[in-house]
Amino acid sequence: MTDSKDNHMRVDVDLVRQLAEMLDATGLTEIEVEDGDRKVRIARTAAATAPVQYAAAPATPPPAVAPAAAAPVAEAPAVAVHANAVRSPMVGTVYLASEPGAKPFSSVGQTVAAGDTLVIVEAMKVMNPIVAPSAGVVKAVLVENGQPVEFDQPLVVVE
Repeated sequence: MTDSKDNHMRVDVDLVRQLAEMLDATGLTEIEVEDGDRKVRIARTAAATAPVQYAAAPATPPPAVAPAAAAPVAEAPAVAVHANAVRSPMVGTVYLASEPGAKPFSSVGQTVAAGDTLVIVEAMKVMNPIVAPSAGVVKAVLVENGQPVEFDQPLVVVE
């Protein structure tokens, strides 16, 4: 917020530190707090190459959005109880590959190691890799490229 007398911004350094510590403690990539006319946003950026790699990806979602909206409704009840489903840690848009036309990160039948990228979830212009929690075989990919996803929505089944 600015002081009308000297036009200098006053920053609550302790608040900024606390918010940064919350990011580290929770694994979030961004946090925003608003109190009256004061607004503070703290964000951690993804890998430097991620925004460049995925810059063209948002051009493809419009055709996929309409058909994708009906598909998860039919599938969600059947797979929602699957113990090995890797779930979205955030609301965003899922991408199955690094760019349009590229090979998907994971496909049914593929063997993956712990830490391998399965999909990317874009949230607030930050690309967040969603990784395999353990080694296994991809049994199902439950989302489509460019599809909006909700928090805790099953994305990929790895057994």
